[in-house]
Amino acid sequence: MSPIFPLQPLLDLSQMRLDQAARELGELIAGEQEATKRLALLVQYREEYHARFMAAAANGIGQSEWSNYSRFLARIDDAIVPAAQSVEATRQRTLVGQQDWMGKHGKVRAFNTLADRHRARAAGEEARGEQKTSDEHGARRHAENGTGQNLFQLFSTAIPAV
Repeated sequence: MSPIFPLQPLLDLSQMRLDQAARELGELIAGEQEATKRLALLVQYREEYHARFMAAAANGIGQSEWSNYSRFLARIDDAIVPAAQSVEATRQRTLVGQQDWMGKHGKVRAFNTLADRHRARAAGEEARGEQKTSDEHGARRHAENGTGQNLFQLFSTAIPAV
């Protein structure tokens, strides 16, 4: 069994913060999309109403109708300005949220890299320990069979004494 990664609590905390940042970013993106959709509807409605105004004007309209169309177009224009500002504000918040998420993602990646290195180091130490145990076991079996002493005698007779 490999030893526990000492920075695991920090990795877990960083992962929780990353998950929270991802949820918040999702909400920011949804808000931006909603604000963009509202602005697009206002712009589309203005274009349609303006087209109706132009068609009515081409057929000839009275002063009061002209005034009504003009006032309503001005109201739509007045509604478009804050809607466009809202879109820009949500885009800025989304950008900040993306940067926050990216920073937290980088921290989690760094902790994961450290955890991977820790696991690799522990696995290497475990493999070396198993190899050492296996070598010792093989040496004992070899010595028990008496072959170890025969090899010693073979080498000692092959090397001339000085």
